[in-house]
Amino acid sequence: MINNSLIRPKSIVVVGGSNNLSKPGGKILNNIITGNYSGDLSVVNPKESIVQGLKCYESVLELPNIECAIIAIPAIKCLDVIRVLLEQKRTKAFIILSAGFSEAGIAGKKIEDVITEIINKHNACLIGPNCIGFLNENYNGIFTTPIPVKAKNGCDLISSSGATAVFLMEAGIPLGLKFNNVFSVGNAAQISAEDVLEYMDLNYDEQTDSKIKLLYIETIKDISKLIKHAKSLIKKGVRIAAIKSGKSEDGSRAAQSHTGALSSSDVFVRAIFKKAGIVYCSSREELLSVASIFYYKKLTGKNIAVITHAGGSAVMLTDTLNEGGLQVPEINDENSNKLLCYLHPGSSVSNPIDFLATGTAEQLGIIIDYCEHKFDHIDAMVVVFGSPGLFDVANVYDVLSVKLEICKKPIFPVLPSIINANKEINDFIAKGHINFPDEVVLGRALSAVYNTKKPFESFKIDFEMDVVKIRKIIESNENGFLSNSAVKEIMDAATIPSIQEIYVSAEEELEEALLSIQFPIVMKVVGPLHKTELGGVILNVLNIDDAKHHFLELMKIENAEAVLIQPMLTGLELFVGVQKEGDSNHVILCGLGGIYIEILNDFSSCLFPVCVKEAENMIKELKGFKLIKGYRGQEGVNFDLFVDIILKLSALVEIAPEINELDINPLIAFDDHIIGVDCRIKLEK
Repeated sequence: MINNSLIRPKSIVVVGGSNNLSKPGGKILNNIITGNYSGDLSVVNPKESIVQGLKCYESVLELPNIECAIIAIPAIKCLDVIRVLLEQKRTKAFIILSAGFSEAGIAGKKIEDVITEIINKHNACLIGPNCIGFLNENYNGIFTTPIPVKAKNGCDLISSSGATAVFLMEAGIPLGLKFNNVFSVGNAAQISAEDVLEYMDLNYDEQTDSKIKLLYIETIKDISKLIKHAKSLIKKGVRIAAIKSGKSEDGSRAAQSHTGALSSSDVFVRAIFKKAGIVYCSSREELLSVASIFYYKKLTGKNIAVITHAGGSAVMLTDTLNEGGLQVPEINDENSNKLLCYLHPGSSVSNPIDFLATGTAEQLGIIIDYCEHKFDHIDAMVVVFGSPGLFDVANVYDVLSVKLEICKKPIFPVLPSIINANKEINDFIAKGHINFPDEVVLGRALSAVYNTKKPFESFKIDFEMDVVKIRKIIESNENGFLSNSAVKEIMDAATIPSIQEIYVSAEEELEEALLSIQFPIVMKVVGPLHKTELGGVILNVLNIDDAKHHFLELMKIENAEAVLIQPMLTGLELFVGVQKEGDSNHVILCGLGGIYIEILNDFSSCLFPVCVKEAENMIKELKGFKLIKGYRGQEGVNFDLFVDIILKLSALVEIAPEINELDINPLIAFDDHIIGVDCRIKLEK
């Protein structure tokens, strides 16, 4: 795993280094030389005698002992070279740039596995193969450009893709972002992204290490490790944002349940990140914007003042902030009237604060001071100030630069005139600030950061469940969907409230069965999966004669086995569910039920196990939370009961991890009760 020979090697060899800077071996050697590496640097290339001014060895056999080896030769030749370095030259760190390994097919995978095995055997570490390398303050061990400005407070970047790492650096540098450590893990044969995060956590130094970590991940090999060390770093004051690609699998489970329809790979990724406290990003642009926000003072409230001379930008930003759950509240008091006196006629201070195209640096300073000291309900400011190219805006950016330093409330600068004010923006960045060129991208990123909660500790909650009975039902059933009666037994054993159910398979049993239930009732066909589409659900049946008629009609449906009879309940329809994908943990979901879940797709999720705070946040995150609280005179839902049901689902899957899919839709909330009406459980042992 990661060791000092990789991080601060006293000697490096580039195997395959050359004078040709258009080849990885030549370029990485040049990057190391121009980066003023202070250790011993060697080159191996049988076709050269002098490479970029350095003596070149014909074979690794001729080398002295070497701490770190950078390999830039064909994949098929790597094993023999690595074996010599391990067994004869005491090499403890390897960066394999070469492609042609597991990403190329079975033959390449075999070579990769053997190389990894022998490196592990010698307790050495491996970055790659198929990567751009590793970069830190000690040496430029990557073969690409640009080489970013390296700073202790720069971002740490961990990327599964070398090209994506390059794109992020290329786009981040013009914004003012700096970098510290850059890990390109490539195929991650030995060291994955979460292994790097583990190393950063276990070796974290608050005084010297970066407090910003950015991740681009293609495969999460160890979910528990990622969550554990992300949570640990965040507790230490680190902030983490990440992209996880490869999450767009089609929802084939949609044909089986609402839970299956909702639980795409993206839902799992979001649940993992939420559990860890990682800010979820969906693009490089968003990741860099989130990183930029991390550099500014922390947003502690949702009320934003938008300060600008550009009305259109202000409207777009306001819309974006509102969509993300932030607010641009009205400013209307005696102080706002005083502020207006300092501005040109036609200006507006109601928020957005528009001080017109003729606005001055002095006016901007006054507006910021009012937002900082007079408008107590304002939590942060976004300043959008560009240039039409008519006058110098350097003094405006100078004022902004000073206010960024002295104000306690965070200020986010949007300076979009990257041509007209190019010099002024570069001067602004040179002072250590970061620019947001687009107000909408900033608005989305700001919402993502604000809405990402710090991770909670998951405390186990004990419920008085009949564990023996639950395990007996699970063990006595095969994979697939459980029968309705088995589902009912599990719900009762788990103390999850569920509706009274009567199953009738013959007409002569119907009248007696109806004596034990109160009208109006619901009648559902048992057997077919998609009851509603087949006309297999009859609501609001009022009397015995109607019940007999509907029973006969329902039993005519193909594959009908029986008819389920339940009391007809009315109230707000809710939804809870469980989904497991592959070897990952279960995800617990909740939302509004019935047509709300089908049409509006309004739901939230959390990775198992779920604690009380997480369950509460799941409900509060819903767009339909207003309905749950009670809206326009309508009675709200018993919030604590809803939380309790979510927690019981979490406890249930701990008892029965074989539950692959669980779906209760709807849960009917009425008076002070919440009762599950329609539940499905699917096992996968």
